[in-house]
Amino acid sequence: MLLSYLRWLCARAALVAPVALFLLAGETMWGAGAPGERGAAVNDLVIANHILANQGVVDGYGHVSIRNPENPNQYMMARSMAPGLVTAADIMTFDLDSNPLGGDNRTSYVERFIHGEIYKVRPDVKAIVHSHSPELIPFGVTDVPLRAIYHMAVFLEDGTPVYEIRDFRGPGDKSMLVHSRELGAALARVLGKSSAMLMRGHGGVVVANDLPQVVGRSVYFQINAKLQAQAITFGRPINFLAPGESVPPAVSTYLRAWEIWKLEAEQRQAQAGTK
Repeated sequence: MLLSYLRWLCARAALVAPVALFLLAGETMWGAGAPGERGAAVNDLVIANHILANQGVVDGYGHVSIRNPENPNQYMMARSMAPGLVTAADIMTFDLDSNPLGGDNRTSYVERFIHGEIYKVRPDVKAIVHSHSPELIPFGVTDVPLRAIYHMAVFLEDGTPVYEIRDFRGPGDKSMLVHSRELGAALARVLGKSSAMLMRGHGGVVVANDLPQVVGRSVYFQINAKLQAQAITFGRPINFLAPGESVPPAVSTYLRAWEIWKLEAEQRQAQAGTK
């Protein structure tokens, strides 16, 4: 009888322990938490990485950043790794020249210059996503412009410019990656005041006022591209969104979607922690 009771206690402990660990002070299921506004931003940045991976916007590649809420001349982004594996301990801080701060010598994303150079010239931008979404590629390699076909992508009304890296690489440079400040600055110039852009043969970039909005825009940027490609196959004129057509903040901020995506990401992480 006593042996059976002890076995029951052990089984209960195995189920409860992972959840209890997440609730300890200073800890979250995403890793060690940090106090203050920056700490909240770090936690949301980790969640954003997982949401983008869960929604198929990124896979082993791609990255998301946020401007440091405590210092607008800095931004935060994970070290070079698959977004779906990011924890709070993986977050690095950079200056706007994309130099890592605090003596952090971990490997960082080669294309971090996309982020730093956009933050320099767009004070309105607080969060950025770079992805390699396959749905975007056809519109970056043809003369068919990607336009808003779907009310969830009304932000594309600003236009979707295409960054052609061949126009900006140095002599002998054949890399498709934005691997320098100069290439990042050129990309930021092409982006201009738009909310999204394409990169020929590479992917896209989305900017926004905060993480929920940039994640939402990235998801629906991809969906809009897929829907437009489908509509083109009908061989009939496409009735795009007209200039000035809009949606209420409940849609354009994507907060409702963020909450459910966040919950799903947390549930996945909790389940992984109990295995």
